Amino acid sequence: QVQLVESGGGSVQTGGSLTLSCATSGDANSRRRLGWFRQAPGKEREGVAAIRIDDVRVYADSVRGRFTISLDNAKTALYLHMNSLKPEDTAMYYCAASPVWEGGPWLSENDYKYWGQGTSVTVSS
Repeated sequence: QVQLVESGGGSVQTGGSLTLSCATSGDANSRRRLGWFRQAPGKEREGVAAIRIDDVRVYADSVRGRFTISLDNAKTALYLHMNSLKPEDTAMYYCAASPVWEGGPWLSENDYKYWGQGTSVTVSS
């Protein structure tokens, strides 16, 4: 079993920055890959960024160069550093954990077994 608790959401203006955190605990073998997903009102959930415990990272095209995903040395705290925020980044952000080392597309929900409750980000113009 894995527990995931997000924090750090809030409201910012266009061009601002936020850092989301996700505290993880539980079976380490179920946390080989961690990801951030988001769901905007009226839209489907989409993958934003993912990181494997060996520090391999992937990003969605929409956030590459603006967002950075990272893990602490203990591999228990996941972060999403978001810069140059845009109104279209407004969404509920979720962290998720996967026991899969490689698997399918890392920004697809399919491999992720555990999910947090989400933290809300609002970017105003």
